[in-house]
Amino acid sequence: MAKSVLHQADSRGKADHGWLKSFHTFSFASYHNPDRVHFGALRVLNDDRVDGGQGFGEHPHNNMEIISIPLSGELKHRDNMGNQGVIKPGEIQVMSAGTGIYHSEFNNLPHEAAEFLQIWVFPDKQNVKPRYDQAAINYKQQPNSFEQILSPNPEDDGVWIHQNAWFHIGILEKDNSTEYTLKDSANNGVYIFVLTGSVQVGDQILNKRDGYGLWEIERFTLEATADAEILLMEVPMELQ
Repeated sequence: MAKSVLHQADSRGKADHGWLKSFHTFSFASYHNPDRVHFGALRVLNDDRVDGGQGFGEHPHNNMEIISIPLSGELKHRDNMGNQGVIKPGEIQVMSAGTGIYHSEFNNLPHEAAEFLQIWVFPDKQNVKPRYDQAAINYKQQPNSFEQILSPNPEDDGVWIHQNAWFHIGILEKDNSTEYTLKDSANNGVYIFVLTGSVQVGDQILNKRDGYGLWEIERFTLEATADAEILLMEVPMELQ
């Protein structure tokens, strides 16, 4: 029988630094909840809003796969590998921090807030060579389907990471449904994060910014109870 965990939007950790407002699904920085440290290999799911012209100065990471998905506005990236550029909605960014990387992220627009998801996934190997990539994602052009935006495979669409993980994102219009089949149901679970709208999974109704983890399951159906935008994150449940 499938196992599940529900994290409703208003139960998340909160941080207000003035220029930065952040909601933490899992323990992060000053928010610590021993019952919500991670979902399998999914370690961080931060829902961030950064004021115009503000951002994160240069800081280090190591041995973590770091994914950013802009929801509105623009983020300017710079790192010590020489990468620099701007990511916008309709793109996904990944950094394999590996042996160590320094980077900064700033809102590229002076008078408009930027909203984005920052996601950390534990890697399946330590001390890899750091790398950076970004890719376009086009899910809004094909409603009522999901686009794969991340996988373990460099040759696939989207970006890839050092982990047996797959991310999909899509829009479901009200009263439409779709089935998701796990790529590795023997080892993986799926964390469902509702960006907008509401969906039903089994008997569970999920609203905006609710998170719902499922594991020990082969497939499940999502039905939109209102127009919805959904992120699915399939990750291993056991850490190596």
